[in-house]
Amino acid sequence: MKNRGPKLEKAKDFKGTTKKLIKYMSEYKLSLIIIFIFAILSTVFTIIGPKILGNAITELSNGFIGKITNTGGINFNKIETMLLGLLILYIISAIFTYIQGFIMTGISQKTTYKLRKEISEKVNRLPMSYFDKKTNGETLSLVTNDVDTLSQNMDQSITQLLTNAITVIGILFMMLSIDGVMTLIALAIVPVSVLLMGTIVGLSQKHFKNQQKYLADINGTIEEMYSGHNIITSFNATEQMMKKFDKKNENLYEAAWKSGFLSGLMHPIMAFIGNLGYVLISIIGGYFAIQGRITIGNIQSFITYTKNFTQPISQIAQISNMLQGMMAAAERIFEFLEEPEEKKEKKEKVDINKIKGQVEFKNVKFGYDENIIIKNFNAKIKAGQKIAIVGPTGAGKTTIVKLLMRFYKLNAGEILVDGKNINVIDDNTYKNLFGMVLQDTWVFSGTVMENIRYGKLDATDEEVKKAAISAHAHHFIKTLPDGYNMELNEDTNNISGGQKQLLTIARAILSNPKILILDEATSSVDTRTEVLIQKAMDELMKGRTSFIIAHRLSTIKNADLILVMKDGDIIETGNHEELMKKNGFYTNLYNSQFEE
Repeated sequence: MKNRGPKLEKAKDFKGTTKKLIKYMSEYKLSLIIIFIFAILSTVFTIIGPKILGNAITELSNGFIGKITNTGGINFNKIETMLLGLLILYIISAIFTYIQGFIMTGISQKTTYKLRKEISEKVNRLPMSYFDKKTNGETLSLVTNDVDTLSQNMDQSITQLLTNAITVIGILFMMLSIDGVMTLIALAIVPVSVLLMGTIVGLSQKHFKNQQKYLADINGTIEEMYSGHNIITSFNATEQMMKKFDKKNENLYEAAWKSGFLSGLMHPIMAFIGNLGYVLISIIGGYFAIQGRITIGNIQSFITYTKNFTQPISQIAQISNMLQGMMAAAERIFEFLEEPEEKKEKKEKVDINKIKGQVEFKNVKFGYDENIIIKNFNAKIKAGQKIAIVGPTGAGKTTIVKLLMRFYKLNAGEILVDGKNINVIDDNTYKNLFGMVLQDTWVFSGTVMENIRYGKLDATDEEVKKAAISAHAHHFIKTLPDGYNMELNEDTNNISGGQKQLLTIARAILSNPKILILDEATSSVDTRTEVLIQKAMDELMKGRTSFIIAHRLSTIKNADLILVMKDGDIIETGNHEELMKKNGFYTNLYNSQFEE
Protein backbone atom coordinates (compact mmCIF):
# COMPACT_ATOMS: atom_id res chain seq x y z
CA MET A 1 0.00 0.00 0.00
CA LYS A 2 1.43 3.35 -0.96
CA ASN A 3 0.87 6.57 0.83
CA ARG A 4 -0.34 9.07 -1.74
CA GLY A 5 -0.40 12.03 0.61
CA PRO A 6 2.47 14.45 1.10
CA LYS A 7 5.25 13.36 3.38
CA LEU A 8 7.06 15.57 5.86
CA GLU A 9 9.34 12.91 7.24
CA LYS A 10 12.81 14.41 7.45
CA ALA A 11 16.10 12.77 6.61
CA LYS A 12 18.57 12.58 9.51
CA ASP A 13 21.37 13.78 7.21
CA PHE A 14 19.73 15.76 4.40
CA LYS A 15 22.98 17.21 3.07
CA GLY A 16 24.86 13.92 3.12
CA THR A 17 21.99 12.03 1.49
CA THR A 18 21.70 14.72 -1.21
CA LYS A 19 25.40 14.30 -2.04
CA LYS A 20 24.97 10.53 -2.27
CA LEU A 21 21.93 10.90 -4.54
CA ILE A 22 23.73 13.39 -6.81
CA LYS A 23 26.72 11.03 -7.02
CA TYR A 24 24.37 8.12 -7.71
CA MET A 25 22.76 10.06 -10.58
CA SER A 26 26.07 11.30 -12.02
CA GLU A 27 25.75 8.92 -14.99
CA TYR A 28 22.76 11.01 -16.12
CA LYS A 29 24.76 14.27 -16.00
CA LEU A 30 24.22 15.14 -19.67
CA SER A 31 20.46 14.49 -19.44
CA LEU A 32 20.23 16.67 -16.33
CA ILE A 33 22.06 19.52 -18.09
CA ILE A 34 19.59 19.27 -21.00
CA ILE A 35 16.70 19.37 -18.50
CA PHE A 36 18.22 22.47 -16.87
CA ILE A 37 18.58 24.28 -20.21
CA PHE A 38 15.09 23.37 -21.39
CA ALA A 39 13.62 24.36 -18.03
CA ILE A 40 15.18 27.81 -18.32
CA LEU A 41 14.00 28.30 -21.91
CA SER A 42 10.44 27.09 -21.30
CA THR A 43 10.12 29.27 -18.19
CA VAL A 44 11.60 32.36 -19.87
CA PHE A 45 9.20 32.05 -22.80
CA THR A 46 6.27 31.71 -20.40
CA ILE A 47 7.39 34.76 -18.37
CA ILE A 48 7.67 36.99 -21.46
CA GLY A 49 4.07 36.15 -22.40
CA PRO A 50 2.21 38.53 -19.99
CA LYS A 51 4.46 41.43 -21.06
CA ILE A 52 3.60 40.89 -24.74
CA LEU A 53 -0.08 40.52 -23.85
CA GLY A 54 0.10 43.77 -21.87
CA ASN A 55 1.64 45.55 -24.86
CA ALA A 56 -1.20 44.25 -27.03
CA ILE A 57 -3.75 45.57 -24.53
CA THR A 58 -1.96 48.95 -24.49
CA GLU A 59 -1.99 49.06 -28.29
CA LEU A 60 -5.70 48.22 -28.33
CA SER A 61 -6.43 50.84 -25.65
CA ASN A 62 -4.43 53.58 -27.43
CA GLY A 63 -6.06 52.73 -30.73
CA PHE A 64 -9.52 52.84 -29.18
CA ILE A 65 -8.83 56.25 -27.60
CA GLY A 66 -7.36 57.50 -30.88
CA LYS A 67 -10.48 56.41 -32.72
CA ILE A 68 -12.70 58.27 -30.25
CA THR A 69 -10.58 61.43 -30.46
CA ASN A 70 -10.13 61.07 -34.23
CA THR A 71 -6.33 61.07 -33.80
CA GLY A 72 -5.83 57.53 -35.03
CA GLY A 73 -7.27 54.02 -34.94
CA ILE A 74 -6.69 50.44 -33.82
CA ASN A 75 -3.71 48.83 -35.56
CA PHE A 76 -5.09 45.30 -35.86
CA ASN A 77 -2.08 44.11 -37.88
CA LYS A 78 0.30 45.05 -35.08
CA ILE A 79 -1.96 43.42 -32.45
CA GLU A 80 -2.27 40.31 -34.62
CA THR A 81 1.53 40.10 -34.93
CA MET A 82 1.91 40.41 -31.14
CA LEU A 83 -0.68 37.71 -30.42
CA LEU A 84 0.78 35.39 -33.05
CA GLY A 85 4.23 35.84 -31.53
CA LEU A 86 2.72 35.13 -28.10
CA LEU A 87 1.12 31.94 -29.39
CA ILE A 88 4.42 30.78 -30.89
CA LEU A 89 6.21 31.48 -27.60
CA TYR A 90 3.67 29.44 -25.63
CA ILE A 91 3.90 26.54 -28.12
CA ILE A 92 7.72 26.51 -27.91
CA SER A 93 7.50 26.71 -24.12
CA ALA A 94 5.08 23.75 -24.07
CA ILE A 95 7.41 21.70 -26.30
CA PHE A 96 10.40 22.41 -24.05
CA THR A 97 8.33 21.51 -20.97
CA TYR A 98 7.29 18.23 -22.60
CA ILE A 99 10.88 17.36 -23.52
CA GLN A 100 12.25 18.07 -20.04
CA GLY A 101 9.39 16.07 -18.47
CA PHE A 102 10.04 13.16 -20.84
CA ILE A 103 13.76 13.09 -20.01
CA MET A 104 13.18 13.46 -16.25
CA THR A 105 10.66 10.61 -16.23
CA GLY A 106 13.21 8.43 -17.98
CA ILE A 107 15.87 9.29 -15.39
CA SER A 108 13.57 8.61 -12.43
CA GLN A 109 12.41 5.26 -13.86
CA LYS A 110 15.96 4.17 -14.69
CA THR A 111 17.02 5.14 -11.18
CA THR A 112 14.08 3.16 -9.75
CA TYR A 113 15.00 0.13 -11.83
CA LYS A 114 18.65 0.35 -10.80
CA LEU A 115 17.84 0.78 -7.10
CA ARG A 116 15.43 -2.17 -7.01
CA LYS A 117 18.03 -4.31 -8.75
CA GLU A 118 20.75 -3.27 -6.30
CA ILE A 119 18.49 -3.85 -3.29
CA SER A 120 17.59 -7.31 -4.60
CA GLU A 121 21.27 -8.16 -5.11
CA LYS A 122 22.17 -6.68 -1.72
CA VAL A 123 19.69 -8.97 0.05
CA ASN A 124 21.68 -11.98 -1.19
CA ARG A 125 24.97 -10.54 0.10
CA LEU A 126 23.79 -9.68 3.61
CA PRO A 127 24.55 -11.96 6.55
CA MET A 128 21.61 -13.80 8.09
CA SER A 129 22.18 -11.85 11.31
CA TYR A 130 20.84 -8.73 9.55
CA PHE A 131 17.44 -10.37 9.02
CA ASP A 132 17.28 -11.36 12.67
CA LYS A 133 17.17 -7.64 13.51
CA LYS A 134 14.80 -6.52 10.75
CA THR A 135 11.28 -7.61 9.90
CA ASN A 136 10.31 -8.78 6.41
CA GLY A 137 7.98 -5.77 6.21
CA GLU A 138 10.87 -3.32 6.71
CA THR A 139 12.89 -4.84 3.89
CA LEU A 140 9.86 -5.06 1.59
CA SER A 141 9.04 -1.42 2.37
CA LEU A 142 12.41 -0.41 0.88
CA VAL A 143 11.61 -2.05 -2.45
CA THR A 144 8.02 -0.77 -2.58
CA ASN A 145 7.26 2.38 -0.58
CA ASP A 146 10.71 3.96 -0.35
CA VAL A 147 11.79 3.35 -3.96
CA ASP A 148 8.37 4.50 -5.22
CA THR A 149 8.53 7.63 -3.05
CA LEU A 150 11.99 8.44 -4.37
CA SER A 151 10.94 7.81 -7.96
CA GLN A 152 7.68 9.80 -7.86
CA ASN A 153 9.09 12.76 -5.93
CA MET A 154 12.23 12.86 -8.05
CA ASP A 155 10.11 12.93 -11.20
CA GLN A 156 7.93 15.76 -9.90
CA SER A 157 9.99 17.81 -7.47
CA ILE A 158 13.32 18.33 -9.28
CA THR A 159 11.85 19.84 -12.46
CA GLN A 160 9.18 21.77 -10.53
CA LEU A 161 11.72 23.18 -8.09
CA LEU A 162 13.93 24.26 -10.97
CA THR A 163 11.17 25.88 -13.03
CA ASN A 164 9.58 27.56 -10.00
CA ALA A 165 12.91 29.03 -8.89
CA ILE A 166 13.54 30.39 -12.39
CA THR A 167 9.96 31.67 -12.55
CA VAL A 168 10.34 33.63 -9.29
CA ILE A 169 13.59 35.26 -10.47
CA GLY A 170 12.25 35.98 -13.96
CA ILE A 171 8.95 37.44 -12.74
CA LEU A 172 10.76 39.64 -10.21
CA PHE A 173 12.91 41.00 -13.03
CA MET A 174 9.84 41.67 -15.21
CA MET A 175 7.98 43.36 -12.33
CA LEU A 176 10.93 45.67 -11.64
CA SER A 177 11.07 46.54 -15.34
CA ILE A 178 7.46 47.76 -15.11
CA ASP A 179 7.56 49.71 -11.81
CA GLY A 180 9.73 49.56 -8.70
CA VAL A 181 7.15 50.92 -6.23
CA MET A 182 4.47 48.44 -7.30
CA THR A 183 7.07 45.68 -7.04
CA LEU A 184 7.80 46.61 -3.41
CA ILE A 185 4.07 46.53 -2.62
CA ALA A 186 3.77 43.08 -4.24
CA LEU A 187 6.82 41.81 -2.33
CA ALA A 188 5.34 43.03 0.96
CA ILE A 189 2.71 40.30 0.59
CA VAL A 190 5.37 37.55 0.41
CA PRO A 191 6.50 37.60 4.10
CA VAL A 192 2.86 37.36 5.19
CA SER A 193 2.35 34.39 2.86
CA VAL A 194 5.57 32.68 4.00
CA LEU A 195 4.65 33.20 7.68
CA LEU A 196 1.22 31.67 7.20
CA MET A 197 2.60 28.77 5.16
CA GLY A 198 5.23 28.10 7.81
CA THR A 199 2.56 28.06 10.51
CA ILE A 200 0.38 25.64 8.57
CA VAL A 201 3.33 23.39 7.75
CA GLY A 202 4.38 23.36 11.42
CA LEU A 203 0.87 22.40 12.53
CA SER A 204 0.46 19.67 9.91
CA GLN A 205 3.96 18.19 10.15
CA LYS A 206 3.35 16.07 13.25
CA HIS A 207 0.13 14.72 11.72
CA PHE A 208 1.94 13.70 8.53
CA LYS A 209 4.57 11.92 10.63
CA ASN A 210 1.83 10.12 12.53
CA GLN A 211 0.17 9.24 9.25
CA GLN A 212 3.35 7.50 8.06
CA LYS A 213 3.73 5.70 11.39
CA TYR A 214 0.11 4.50 11.43
CA LEU A 215 0.32 3.51 7.77
CA ALA A 216 3.31 1.25 8.57
CA ASP A 217 1.38 -0.18 11.54
CA ILE A 218 -1.72 -0.94 9.49
CA ASN A 219 0.37 -2.49 6.70
CA GLY A 220 2.00 -4.80 9.23
CA THR A 221 -1.38 -5.72 10.71
CA ILE A 222 -2.87 -6.49 7.28
CA GLU A 223 0.13 -8.67 6.37
CA GLU A 224 -0.21 -10.45 9.72
CA MET A 225 -3.94 -11.00 9.26
CA TYR A 226 -3.64 -12.39 5.74
CA SER A 227 -0.59 -14.58 6.34
CA GLY A 228 -2.06 -15.98 9.56
CA HIS A 229 -5.68 -16.09 8.45
CA ASN A 230 -6.07 -19.84 9.09
CA ILE A 231 -4.58 -19.62 12.57
CA ILE A 232 -6.65 -16.56 13.47
CA THR A 233 -9.83 -18.30 12.33
CA SER A 234 -9.03 -21.59 14.06
CA PHE A 235 -8.44 -19.83 17.39
CA ASN A 236 -11.62 -17.76 16.97
CA ALA A 237 -9.57 -14.58 17.17
CA THR A 238 -11.16 -12.88 14.16
CA GLU A 239 -13.10 -10.38 16.25
CA GLN A 240 -10.03 -9.57 18.33
CA MET A 241 -7.91 -8.97 15.20
CA MET A 242 -10.66 -6.83 13.66
CA LYS A 243 -10.75 -4.68 16.80
CA LYS A 244 -6.98 -4.33 16.57
CA PHE A 245 -7.27 -3.38 12.89
CA ASP A 246 -10.13 -0.94 13.54
CA LYS A 247 -8.08 0.83 16.22
CA LYS A 248 -5.11 1.24 13.91
CA ASN A 249 -7.39 2.23 11.04
CA GLU A 250 -9.00 4.87 13.25
CA ASN A 251 -5.58 6.24 14.20
CA LEU A 252 -4.62 6.43 10.53
CA TYR A 253 -7.93 8.12 9.68
CA GLU A 254 -7.47 10.77 12.39
CA ALA A 255 -3.88 11.55 11.38
CA ALA A 256 -4.71 11.56 7.64
CA TRP A 257 -7.79 13.76 8.18
CA LYS A 258 -5.92 16.33 10.26
CA SER A 259 -2.91 16.44 7.93
CA GLY A 260 -5.16 16.67 4.87
CA PHE A 261 -7.35 19.38 6.39
CA LEU A 262 -4.44 21.55 7.51
CA SER A 263 -2.58 21.20 4.22
CA GLY A 264 -5.86 21.97 2.42
CA LEU A 265 -6.07 25.32 4.22
CA MET A 266 -2.93 26.52 2.48
CA HIS A 267 -4.49 27.16 -0.91
CA PRO A 268 -7.57 29.19 0.15
CA ILE A 269 -5.53 31.29 2.62
CA MET A 270 -2.90 32.01 -0.01
CA ALA A 271 -5.63 32.83 -2.53
CA PHE A 272 -7.25 35.29 -0.07
CA ILE A 273 -3.95 37.09 0.60
CA GLY A 274 -3.22 37.13 -3.11
CA ASN A 275 -6.60 38.71 -3.87
CA LEU A 276 -5.96 41.43 -1.30
CA GLY A 277 -2.68 42.11 -3.04
CA TYR A 278 -4.39 42.35 -6.44
CA VAL A 279 -6.86 44.93 -5.09
CA LEU A 280 -4.05 47.04 -3.64
CA ILE A 281 -1.97 46.83 -6.82
CA SER A 282 -5.00 47.69 -8.97
CA ILE A 283 -5.64 50.84 -6.92
CA ILE A 284 -1.98 51.96 -7.00
CA GLY A 285 -1.68 50.97 -10.67
CA GLY A 286 -4.79 52.96 -11.60
CA TYR A 287 -3.38 56.00 -9.83
CA PHE A 288 -0.03 55.66 -11.67
CA ALA A 289 -1.88 55.22 -15.00
CA ILE A 290 -3.78 58.48 -14.43
CA GLN A 291 -0.45 60.18 -13.81
CA GLY A 292 0.87 58.64 -17.02
CA ARG A 293 3.55 56.73 -15.14
CA ILE A 294 2.55 53.34 -16.58
CA THR A 295 0.19 52.08 -19.27
CA ILE A 296 -3.03 50.11 -18.84
CA GLY A 297 -1.39 47.12 -20.45
CA ASN A 298 1.43 47.27 -17.92
CA ILE A 299 -1.10 47.18 -15.07
CA GLN A 300 -2.62 44.05 -16.57
CA SER A 301 0.84 42.51 -17.03
CA PHE A 302 1.83 43.42 -13.47
CA ILE A 303 -1.32 41.87 -11.96
CA THR A 304 -0.61 38.68 -13.94
CA TYR A 305 2.99 38.67 -12.74
CA THR A 306 1.89 39.23 -9.14
CA LYS A 307 -0.46 36.26 -9.37
CA ASN A 308 2.23 34.13 -10.97
CA PHE A 309 4.81 35.30 -8.41
CA THR A 310 3.04 33.98 -5.31
CA GLN A 311 2.07 30.69 -6.97
CA PRO A 312 5.63 29.33 -7.49
CA ILE A 313 6.58 30.41 -3.95
CA SER A 314 3.77 28.31 -2.47
CA GLN A 315 4.71 25.46 -4.82
CA ILE A 316 8.34 25.65 -3.68
CA ALA A 317 7.11 25.26 -0.09
CA GLN A 318 5.11 22.18 -1.06
CA ILE A 319 7.99 20.80 -3.11
CA SER A 320 10.30 21.20 -0.11
CA ASN A 321 8.01 18.79 1.73
CA MET A 322 8.26 16.34 -1.17
CA LEU A 323 12.04 16.72 -1.11
CA GLN A 324 12.11 15.94 2.61
CA GLY A 325 10.10 12.78 2.01
CA MET A 326 12.26 11.88 -0.97
CA MET A 327 15.49 12.32 0.99
CA ALA A 328 14.14 10.37 3.97
CA ALA A 329 13.33 7.49 1.59
CA ALA A 330 16.72 7.83 -0.15
CA GLU A 331 18.48 7.84 3.21
CA ARG A 332 16.88 4.53 4.22
CA ILE A 333 17.74 3.02 0.83
CA PHE A 334 21.39 4.11 1.01
CA GLU A 335 21.64 2.93 4.63
CA PHE A 336 20.44 -0.48 3.47
CA LEU A 337 22.84 -0.55 0.51
CA GLU A 338 25.71 0.39 2.86
CA GLU A 339 24.93 -2.36 5.40
CA PRO A 340 28.02 -4.48 6.16
CA GLU A 341 28.13 -7.51 3.89
CA GLU A 342 29.59 -10.92 4.48
CA LYS A 343 33.32 -10.61 4.08
CA LYS A 344 34.54 -11.90 0.75
CA GLU A 345 37.35 -14.23 1.66
CA LYS A 346 39.54 -15.97 -0.84
CA LYS A 347 37.89 -19.30 -1.52
CA GLU A 348 39.02 -22.27 -3.53
CA LYS A 349 37.16 -24.16 -6.20
CA VAL A 350 36.42 -27.71 -5.16
CA ASP A 351 35.29 -30.57 -7.38
CA ILE A 352 31.91 -31.45 -5.90
CA ASN A 353 32.13 -34.98 -7.28
CA LYS A 354 35.20 -35.63 -5.10
CA ILE A 355 33.52 -34.54 -1.88
CA LYS A 356 32.44 -37.51 0.21
CA GLY A 357 30.49 -35.68 2.91
CA GLN A 358 32.54 -36.11 6.08
CA VAL A 359 31.61 -33.36 8.56
CA GLU A 360 33.41 -32.34 11.73
CA PHE A 361 32.47 -29.73 14.35
CA LYS A 362 35.51 -28.64 16.37
CA ASN A 363 35.00 -26.58 19.53
CA VAL A 364 32.13 -24.66 17.93
CA LYS A 365 30.91 -21.67 19.90
CA PHE A 366 28.11 -19.41 18.72
CA GLY A 367 25.61 -16.88 20.03
CA TYR A 368 23.16 -14.22 18.86
CA ASP A 369 24.20 -10.76 20.11
CA GLU A 370 26.57 -12.08 22.77
CA ASN A 371 23.92 -14.53 24.04
CA ILE A 372 25.89 -17.77 23.71
CA ILE A 373 23.68 -20.66 22.58
CA ILE A 374 26.21 -23.22 21.34
CA LYS A 375 28.89 -23.41 24.00
CA ASN A 376 31.41 -26.05 22.99
CA PHE A 377 30.06 -28.30 20.25
CA ASN A 378 32.20 -31.18 19.04
CA ALA A 379 31.14 -33.95 16.69
CA LYS A 380 32.77 -36.02 13.96
CA ILE A 381 30.43 -37.47 11.34
CA LYS A 382 31.60 -39.98 8.78
CA ALA A 383 30.56 -39.72 5.16
CA GLY A 384 27.26 -41.41 4.48
CA GLN A 385 26.15 -41.51 8.10
CA LYS A 386 22.61 -40.65 9.13
CA ILE A 387 22.82 -38.23 12.05
CA ALA A 388 19.81 -37.30 14.17
CA ILE A 389 19.88 -34.20 16.34
CA VAL A 390 17.38 -34.30 19.18
CA GLY A 391 16.66 -32.27 22.26
CA PRO A 392 14.11 -29.97 23.87
CA THR A 393 13.03 -26.65 22.33
CA GLY A 394 15.83 -24.11 22.49
CA ALA A 395 18.58 -26.73 22.77
CA GLY A 396 20.28 -25.45 19.59
CA LYS A 397 19.28 -28.14 17.07
CA THR A 398 18.30 -25.79 14.21
CA THR A 399 21.19 -23.45 15.03
CA ILE A 400 23.69 -26.27 14.42
CA VAL A 401 22.26 -26.81 10.94
CA LYS A 402 22.29 -23.06 10.20
CA LEU A 403 25.95 -22.93 11.17
CA LEU A 404 26.66 -25.87 8.88
CA MET A 405 24.90 -24.00 6.07
CA ARG A 406 27.14 -20.94 6.71
CA PHE A 407 24.16 -18.77 7.58
CA TYR A 408 26.10 -17.35 10.52
CA LYS A 409 29.72 -16.79 11.47
CA LEU A 410 31.09 -18.77 14.38
CA ASN A 411 32.20 -17.02 17.54
CA ALA A 412 34.93 -19.65 17.89
CA GLY A 413 35.92 -23.05 16.55
CA GLU A 414 35.50 -24.37 13.02
CA ILE A 415 33.40 -26.68 10.88
CA LEU A 416 35.13 -28.96 8.40
CA VAL A 417 33.82 -30.83 5.35
CA ASP A 418 36.20 -33.53 4.16
CA GLY A 419 38.86 -31.86 6.30
CA LYS A 420 38.41 -28.42 4.70
CA ASN A 421 37.18 -25.42 6.64
CA ILE A 422 33.77 -24.58 5.16
CA ASN A 423 34.74 -20.90 4.94
CA VAL A 424 37.38 -21.58 2.26
CA ILE A 425 35.08 -23.48 -0.13
CA ASP A 426 33.61 -21.30 -2.89
CA ASP A 427 29.93 -20.39 -2.52
CA ASN A 428 28.51 -22.16 -5.57
CA THR A 429 30.20 -25.46 -4.74
CA TYR A 430 29.23 -25.29 -1.10
CA LYS A 431 25.58 -24.48 -1.73
CA ASN A 432 25.32 -27.34 -4.21
CA LEU A 433 26.49 -29.76 -1.52
CA PHE A 434 23.19 -29.48 0.33
CA GLY A 435 19.64 -30.58 -0.14
CA MET A 436 17.01 -29.42 2.32
CA VAL A 437 13.51 -30.56 3.26
CA LEU A 438 12.09 -28.35 5.97
CA GLN A 439 9.05 -28.49 8.18
CA ASP A 440 7.66 -25.36 6.51
CA THR A 441 6.90 -26.19 2.88
CA TRP A 442 7.60 -23.63 0.18
CA VAL A 443 6.20 -23.53 -3.33
CA PHE A 444 6.37 -20.60 -5.72
CA SER A 445 4.26 -19.33 -8.59
CA GLY A 446 4.72 -21.76 -11.47
CA THR A 447 3.84 -25.26 -12.57
CA VAL A 448 4.33 -28.43 -10.54
CA MET A 449 7.12 -29.35 -12.97
CA GLU A 450 8.89 -26.02 -12.39
CA ASN A 451 8.57 -26.32 -8.61
CA ILE A 452 10.29 -29.72 -8.58
CA ARG A 453 12.87 -28.66 -11.19
CA TYR A 454 13.96 -25.90 -8.77
CA GLY A 455 16.24 -28.54 -7.24
CA LYS A 456 18.13 -28.89 -10.53
CA LEU A 457 17.36 -26.19 -13.08
CA ASP A 458 18.77 -28.09 -16.07
CA ALA A 459 16.90 -31.33 -15.27
CA THR A 460 14.86 -32.96 -18.05
CA ASP A 461 11.16 -33.69 -17.70
CA GLU A 462 11.98 -37.38 -17.27
CA GLU A 463 14.40 -36.64 -14.43
CA VAL A 464 11.73 -34.54 -12.72
CA LYS A 465 9.17 -37.34 -13.03
CA LYS A 466 11.67 -39.90 -11.77
CA ALA A 467 12.27 -37.74 -8.67
CA ALA A 468 8.52 -37.42 -8.16
CA ILE A 469 8.14 -41.20 -8.35
CA SER A 470 10.90 -41.67 -5.76
CA ALA A 471 9.12 -39.20 -3.46
CA HIS A 472 5.78 -40.97 -4.01
CA ALA A 473 4.41 -37.74 -5.47
CA HIS A 474 3.84 -38.96 -9.03
CA HIS A 475 0.49 -40.60 -8.28
CA PHE A 476 -1.19 -37.53 -6.80
CA ILE A 477 0.36 -35.24 -9.46
CA LYS A 478 -1.25 -37.33 -12.21
CA THR A 479 -4.66 -36.80 -10.55
CA LEU A 480 -4.33 -32.98 -10.73
CA PRO A 481 -6.31 -31.17 -13.48
CA ASP A 482 -3.21 -30.42 -15.60
CA GLY A 483 -0.83 -32.91 -14.01
CA TYR A 484 2.74 -31.66 -14.00
CA ASN A 485 1.63 -28.50 -15.85
CA MET A 486 -0.83 -27.34 -13.18
CA GLU A 487 -0.09 -23.81 -11.99
CA LEU A 488 0.70 -23.33 -8.31
CA ASN A 489 1.40 -20.30 -6.19
CA GLU A 490 2.71 -19.88 -2.66
CA ASP A 491 -0.82 -19.51 -1.28
CA THR A 492 -2.35 -22.28 -3.37
CA ASN A 493 -5.14 -24.21 -1.65
CA ASN A 494 -5.84 -26.79 -4.34
CA ILE A 495 -3.21 -29.18 -3.01
CA SER A 496 -2.83 -30.23 0.63
CA GLY A 497 0.02 -29.46 3.00
CA GLY A 498 1.17 -33.06 2.75
CA GLN A 499 1.21 -32.90 -1.04
CA LYS A 500 3.27 -29.70 -0.90
CA GLN A 501 5.72 -31.54 1.33
CA LEU A 502 5.94 -34.37 -1.21
CA LEU A 503 6.89 -31.79 -3.87
CA THR A 504 9.66 -30.36 -1.69
CA ILE A 505 10.98 -33.89 -1.06
CA ALA A 506 10.94 -34.58 -4.80
CA ARG A 507 12.84 -31.31 -5.26
CA ALA A 508 15.51 -32.48 -2.78
CA ILE A 509 15.76 -35.89 -4.45
CA LEU A 510 16.26 -34.22 -7.84
CA SER A 511 19.10 -32.03 -6.53
CA ASN A 512 21.09 -35.23 -5.69
CA PRO A 513 23.03 -33.56 -2.84
CA LYS A 514 26.05 -34.86 -0.93
CA ILE A 515 24.62 -33.71 2.40
CA LEU A 516 20.94 -33.78 3.35
CA ILE A 517 19.24 -31.64 5.97
CA LEU A 518 15.81 -32.82 7.08
CA ASP A 519 13.84 -30.80 9.60
CA GLU A 520 10.99 -33.11 10.60
CA ALA A 521 10.29 -33.56 6.89
CA THR A 522 7.29 -35.83 7.38
CA SER A 523 5.45 -33.71 9.94
CA SER A 524 2.88 -32.40 7.44
CA VAL A 525 1.66 -35.75 6.13
CA ASP A 526 -0.69 -38.43 7.37
CA THR A 527 0.56 -41.71 8.82
CA ARG A 528 0.06 -43.71 5.61
CA THR A 529 1.90 -41.16 3.49
CA GLU A 530 4.60 -40.87 6.15
CA VAL A 531 5.43 -44.56 5.78
CA LEU A 532 5.84 -44.19 2.00
CA ILE A 533 7.94 -41.05 2.38
CA GLN A 534 10.10 -42.62 5.05
CA LYS A 535 10.95 -45.45 2.65
CA ALA A 536 11.80 -42.95 -0.07
CA MET A 537 13.89 -40.90 2.34
CA ASP A 538 15.75 -44.00 3.53
CA GLU A 539 16.57 -44.78 -0.09
CA LEU A 540 17.60 -41.18 -0.70
CA MET A 541 19.88 -41.07 2.36
CA LYS A 542 21.89 -44.13 1.31
CA GLY A 543 25.47 -43.07 0.68
CA ARG A 544 24.76 -39.49 1.74
CA THR A 545 25.57 -37.70 4.97
CA SER A 546 22.20 -36.78 6.46
CA PHE A 547 21.31 -34.49 9.33
CA ILE A 548 17.82 -35.02 10.72
CA ILE A 549 16.35 -32.55 13.19
CA ALA A 550 13.90 -34.82 14.95
CA HIS A 551 10.95 -33.89 17.13
CA ARG A 552 9.23 -37.28 16.95
CA LEU A 553 11.89 -39.65 18.19
CA SER A 554 10.11 -42.67 16.69
CA THR A 555 11.27 -41.53 13.23
CA ILE A 556 15.01 -41.74 13.98
CA LYS A 557 15.39 -45.19 15.53
CA ASN A 558 17.54 -46.34 12.59
CA ALA A 559 19.91 -43.33 12.69
CA ASP A 560 23.63 -44.24 12.72
CA LEU A 561 24.30 -41.64 15.36
CA ILE A 562 22.03 -39.58 17.58
CA LEU A 563 23.31 -36.34 19.08
CA VAL A 564 21.34 -35.42 22.17
CA MET A 565 21.53 -31.67 22.84
CA LYS A 566 20.63 -29.62 25.85
CA ASP A 567 21.42 -25.94 26.44
CA GLY A 568 23.76 -25.78 23.44
CA ASP A 569 25.89 -28.79 24.34
CA ILE A 570 25.95 -32.44 23.32
CA ILE A 571 25.20 -34.35 26.48
CA GLU A 572 24.75 -37.86 25.00
CA THR A 573 25.75 -39.65 21.78
CA GLY A 574 25.06 -43.09 20.34
CA ASN A 575 22.42 -44.99 18.38
CA HIS A 576 18.91 -45.58 19.66
CA GLU A 577 19.64 -48.84 21.45
CA GLU A 578 22.81 -47.53 23.09
CA LEU A 579 21.09 -44.41 24.36
CA MET A 580 18.09 -46.31 25.70
CA LYS A 581 20.44 -48.59 27.68
CA LYS A 582 22.06 -45.55 29.30
CA ASN A 583 18.67 -44.68 30.79
CA GLY A 584 19.62 -41.00 30.70
CA PHE A 585 18.21 -37.80 29.22
CA TYR A 586 17.40 -39.38 25.82
CA THR A 587 15.53 -42.25 27.50
CA ASN A 588 13.39 -39.81 29.49
CA LEU A 589 12.78 -37.72 26.36
CA TYR A 590 11.81 -40.80 24.33
CA ASN A 591 9.53 -42.26 26.99
CA SER A 592 7.79 -38.93 27.58
CA GLN A 593 6.49 -39.02 24.00
CA PHE A 594 4.71 -42.33 24.63
CA GLU A 595 3.30 -41.70 28.08
CA GLU A 596 -0.47 -41.91 28.24
